[in-house]
Amino acid sequence: MKLTDKKRMQILDAAEELFHSSGVEHTSMDQLALQAKVSKRTVYNHFATKDALFQAILQRMFDKLAEGGEVRFDATQPIEQQLRRIAQDEVALLSSAAFLRVAKIAIMQVMQRPELAQHMNNSSLGCKRYIDNFLTDACTAGVLHIADIPFAGKQFIYQLKSFVFYPSLFGLEQQTPAQQAHIIDEAIALFLARYQSKPG
Repeated sequence: MKLTDKKRMQILDAAEELFHSSGVEHTSMDQLALQAKVSKRTVYNHFATKDALFQAILQRMFDKLAEGGEVRFDATQPIEQQLRRIAQDEVALLSSAAFLRVAKIAIMQVMQRPELAQHMNNSSLGCKRYIDNFLTDACTAGVLHIADIPFAGKQFIYQLKSFVFYPSLFGLEQQTPAQQAHIIDEAIALFLARYQSKPG
C-alpha cells in the first residue's frame, strides 16, 4: 500500500471513530489530524471538508458490502432453506459492530440534513442488492406467488431490521444468537405463509 493510501486510510479510520463518538459537527479537523497521526494539511489534501470525509466513510462501507455474497434462486433447493441463508447473512450484517457504527453516524447526519435520507434510502445494501431478482426467479419457477415483488422484498428485509437492527442501533436490546435464530424462523414462516404457492 502506498504511503498516501495508508494516510488516507488512517484519516478515514480516525474520522469514523470520532464521528461515532462525538458526531460530525462536533469533530474538528485538528482532532482528526491528531487522531489519525497526520498533519492537518494532510487531512485537507485528502478531504477538503468534513462532509467529504463523511461521504467517503459511507462509500467505503458501501464498497465493502458490495463485495458480499449473493444468494441466487436454485429450483433444486427448498425455498425455506434459501430464504434462511439470505436472512442469516442480513442479520449478521445488521448486527455487526462495523455496520452499526457507520449507521449511527449516518443517522445523526440525516437528522441534521434531511436531504441525505433519500440518498441513504436509495443505497442497495445487503440482500437489498439482489432480493428482487431472487423473488422474481422463485415466482417464475412457481415456488412463490407475489403480485408486488419490490414490496414483498421490503417486507422481508424490514421484518429483520425492525427486530435486529433498530433495537441494536438505539441500544435498546442486543439479541443472543438464539434470539436471532428465532427472529429469522418467524420472518421466514410469515413470509412463506403469505407468498408460498399452494399445491394444486
